[in-house]
Amino acid sequence: MVVLNRIYTRTGDDGTTALGSGERRPKYDLRVAAYGTVDETNAAIGVARVHLDDARELDAMLGMIQNDLFDLGADLAVPQREGKAERLRVLSSQVERLEHHIDKLNEKLSPLTSFVLPGGTPAAAYLHLARTVCRRAERMMVELAAKPEEPVSDAAIQYMNRLSDFLFVASRAANHNGADDVLWVPGQNR
Repeated sequence: MVVLNRIYTRTGDDGTTALGSGERRPKYDLRVAAYGTVDETNAAIGVARVHLDDARELDAMLGMIQNDLFDLGADLAVPQREGKAERLRVLSSQVERLEHHIDKLNEKLSPLTSFVLPGGTPAAAYLHLARTVCRRAERMMVELAAKPEEPVSDAAIQYMNRLSDFLFVASRAANHNGADDVLWVPGQNR
């Protein structure tokens, strides 16, 4: 359980922050940047949710994802170390749930004949924004995982990869199941 009695601690005034393990890192550290970008993804999803028009099922899915993203941030904030007790980790079952949600939303969509431009309804545009922030978080996590001393769980990386796919399909669902998608017209403005 998390208890926050004081919001400011002054411990970060020197440009460092504490990981969940207690270890201090510079605020520009790649691990800190990765879980900060996961947090940005979560915030962008929150903005998209306030713009949904009566899409209760999609809103419920996004609510679960926001909770998952806090799990993922906690996972990243405590690097896996051999011999240490396991902390909260993203599970493959969370990735599988995302795949189920993607399939469920995709059933109602017509096949695409072109790439989709970010736009349409406000909710769809914000879901596209969340998708691009998610991709940035994923790139940071993959870069972090490439460092032998910076473990990142496979499930966490898979979750972010699948989440960007989900956010794309969700943007189409928020565009009245693709009816309001804005399609790319190659070379249109030449």
